[in-house]
Order: sequence, then C-alpha cells, then structure tokens
Amino acid sequence: MQITPLDINDVKLFEPRVFGDSRGYFYESFNQRVFEQAIGRSVTFRQDNQSCSSKGVLRGLHYQLPDKAQGKLVRAVSGSIFDVAIDIRKSSPTYGQWVGEVLSEENKKQLWIPEGFAHGFLTLSETAVVLYKATEFYAPELERSIVWNDAKLNIQWPSDGLNIQVSDKDALGLSFASAEVFA
Repeated sequence: MQITPLDINDVKLFEPRVFGDSRGYFYESFNQRVFEQAIGRSVTFRQDNQSCSSKGVLRGLHYQLPDKAQGKLVRAVSGSIFDVAIDIRKSSPTYGQWVGEVLSEENKKQLWIPEGFAHGFLTLSETAVVLYKATEFYAPELERSIVWNDAKLNIQWPSDGLNIQVSDKDALGLSFASAEVFA
C-alpha cells in the first residue's frame, strides 16, 4: 500500500497494490496495522456508511463537533467522485484550507480525513457508490454543515458541464466564517 500525505499533512491518500489477471483483480482495501502506522495513532472505526449518488450530486460539507467528531476513510466502490477535506481546526496552520482528490472504482484510492475536518464530495460519473468508515457514531445533534460553494473556501469543484444538485439540508449550510469550528 502506498500512502501519500497531501498538502494538508494530516490528510492521507491510500493507494493499494492491485493484483490483476484475466480473472479479475484482488487487493487489500484495509489493514488496521498499516493504517495506524500511516496516521501515527490507534483508531477504532465504529460505523461504515454507504451512499449512491447520481452525476452532479454534491454531498457536504459535513462534520460533527467534539466529542463525536468523525474521522473518515473514504472510497468510491463504483463510479468516480471528487472528494474534499477542509481543515476546520482553528489552531492548525492549515485552518481554512482544503484538499481534493478524485477517488474512483478504477484508481481504488482512499482518502483519510481525520477528525477536525469538514468533508464533501461531488459525483463525476453517471452514478457512484461511496463507502466510508467512520471513527464515531452518527450524532445528529452535533452534525454541522458548511455551504459547498463558500467564497472564502473557494473550493475548485470540477463541475464543468455538471448540474450541481444538493439536498435541502446542504443548501442551508452555514458560511465558513459563521460555522462552529474546532479549537
């Protein structure tokens, strides 16, 4: 497994070794020991979530406040997405910065988004099935959302030719400037 820290060092890209032949392929999608060595701490995943979205669907930017903040390990099981992590830790030197990666069925990459980050993704293919492991249970009372097109964040969504669709709840996300963030 190749692990690459992104421009925000705490966010990591995991690329598995894929063994393929005429029958298909095999790869190890998760290894607890390798994962914990890469991020430098012990993690317990408490919940797996899966979504299916149509082309142009944008989900996010979601996060949960402490003490139920979620770290997420995200991958596209089918299709293709542009996955984004935004640092919302006020004490961080990368506060307010974002990183994004294309995750797809073809590239099999996974993105580790630690606690203290908002997360969202845009579906690039006709449909995409996204699976993510979460370090904490869903806590609706602590869930927050930042609007996906916040001018201060200036996320460069690859949206050319796409009709962006967001849920009613996500359309009501707060601006980054007025969002509750981590200390």
